[in-house]
Amino acid sequence: MFSKILIANRGEIACRVIRTAKAMGIATVAVYSEADADALHVTMADEAIAIGPAAAAESYLVSERIIDAIKRSGAEAVHPGYGFLSENPAFAKDLADLGVAFIGPPVGAIEAMGDKIASKKLALEAGVSSVPGHLEVLADADDAVRVSNDLGYPVMLKASAGGGGKGMRVAYTEAEAREGFTSATNEAKSSFADDRVFAEKFIEQPRHIEIQVLADTHGNCIYLGERECSIQRRHQKVIEEAPSPFLDDATRRAMGEQAVALAKAVDYCSAGTVEFIVDDKKNFYFLEMNTRLQVEHPVTEMVYGVDLVEQMIRIAAGEAMTLRQDDVQADGWAIECRLYAEDPYRNFMPSIGRLVRCRPPAQDEVVRVDTGVVEGSEITMFYDPMIAKLITKGQDRAGAIAAMATALDGYYVRGINHNLSFLSALIGHPRFAEGRLTTAFIDEEYPDGFEGAPREGHVLDSLIAVAVLLHRRRARHEGTIEGQLAHYRPTFGPDWVVSLGGAHHEVMVDDVEDGFDVKLADRLIAVRSGWRPGQRLFLGTVNGRHVTMQADPDVDGFRLYHGGVEAMATVRTTRAAELATLMPVKLPPDTSKYLLCPMPGLVVSLDVAAGDEVKAGQALAVVEAMKMENILRAERDGIIAELKAAPGDSLAVDDVILEFE
Repeated sequence: MFSKILIANRGEIACRVIRTAKAMGIATVAVYSEADADALHVTMADEAIAIGPAAAAESYLVSERIIDAIKRSGAEAVHPGYGFLSENPAFAKDLADLGVAFIGPPVGAIEAMGDKIASKKLALEAGVSSVPGHLEVLADADDAVRVSNDLGYPVMLKASAGGGGKGMRVAYTEAEAREGFTSATNEAKSSFADDRVFAEKFIEQPRHIEIQVLADTHGNCIYLGERECSIQRRHQKVIEEAPSPFLDDATRRAMGEQAVALAKAVDYCSAGTVEFIVDDKKNFYFLEMNTRLQVEHPVTEMVYGVDLVEQMIRIAAGEAMTLRQDDVQADGWAIECRLYAEDPYRNFMPSIGRLVRCRPPAQDEVVRVDTGVVEGSEITMFYDPMIAKLITKGQDRAGAIAAMATALDGYYVRGINHNLSFLSALIGHPRFAEGRLTTAFIDEEYPDGFEGAPREGHVLDSLIAVAVLLHRRRARHEGTIEGQLAHYRPTFGPDWVVSLGGAHHEVMVDDVEDGFDVKLADRLIAVRSGWRPGQRLFLGTVNGRHVTMQADPDVDGFRLYHGGVEAMATVRTTRAAELATLMPVKLPPDTSKYLLCPMPGLVVSLDVAAGDEVKAGQALAVVEAMKMENILRAERDGIIAELKAAPGDSLAVDDVILEFE
């Protein structure tokens, strides 16, 4: 077994590998860029070596810098994590030449499967069902349009070296094919240093289901069931689960056997994932094989009780797997949510800054948190916006969902925008509970963007009742300030108005032991809790149901976060509520004359000039943030008065890009 390994990565996956290595008694070496000097993975490792500037293209993607760190540290093996150099065959070959073990598959398998075009050809030869497509590199935008027309829309334009949702665009028209080719090419070049793009038929309403495989150097190859990864946004997975609520045993076995056949065809060893798209009739088609550890691997680990990182390390050390196909048995259900630094209320624009507060829920056999940040860490524009992966387990799917809902409500993050409310809304969506999933789920359920979960049912009752309890407890606390009689307690009448984001609810309140009975219309809501002022998490029950809710104090009330709803809550007497409606409302400034940068990022291009007439929907500029290109379009017809930015400029949120007449 190795005595020291180097992790050629950063963030949560580096921390994840370090944890298993430590448990195995293996010393670890971290590498870090200038932006990551104080990162969690650096402090967790036994050694840490600087490898260059913040930009990944000048640090984590430079194999020479990683190899220099290996030589300096004396590491015997390298775990690449995912992304960066994890599927770079040249890097794996350099390690082999250096006599250092690569904790991953052999070079030949990486070359065969890492190239999406070559992998599809090999899959066909191995008898694996594949999506129809044009398996040649597209020469330019004109070629992309020609091929797309031949295949028939919609088509998927995809980076040959791609992964993680980058370098992928769906086109429904010639204009989208031309535009998509340009964006996919640019993202591919930026993320993978390989700008090759190809086209394949886009299958609408599919599910994205993948099979985890494990193979060693002794001829053993097995599959560990499947993961459902259909909840995606812009081809980036958001929620994953194991097993899939859609597959039957026969389909699961057929997919697993094809995945193993493909792995054997390229002499695969280590952990790998074969991805499929599955239609509503359970027909499945090979999408790609990822020759590395997947972001969503924890759900497989929790359901099957296998530490995939440990298996990878042991396989790389030459050990034979003791696990056989007949030993693979699922135990329960697991769900993973990806917590991102982004604002779902502003079209998921990336967010950067300091994590002023970052307090995840407590971890146990039900809840797992994989993260690379702590309170005080910086989220920068240089890397993927992931803050953490939150994983929960239940004896069945309903149990895993319930555990996830509670864990999301209790994950306290402040200082940057994040998608916790969006994740809560997805988990609580009736269609998600029913398991009616496709990769179009988010587009279909939130066609006009995300505005929060519906304020109804037990979520609404909980918000109203908790608002009452928080208000009454704070008022009593403030009633004991210095200067008042020690025995003084404010008195309250029974009639109140609870305002939640513009909606007003008349209630009657009775004090009871450990809480309040709140009468709303024709129903009674019983809220019980030991909450005290100063606590940011409410833990208690509402009508006997356990409720976790975040509560940030404000001058007029509390800002509450629960079940996908974010709402300012105020509790007033009936008369005070009447007077509050008479208060003037300050209107926001008019910014309609400007195109503002919606996120911190780099201006890639400007597609217009001063004096140009533009139409609504026309592309105006491209801004890159966190390795993704974002096309900014005109919201209305107009004339460009002046350009305020230029390609190459680094902009902050709401910086002016251009002005309209």
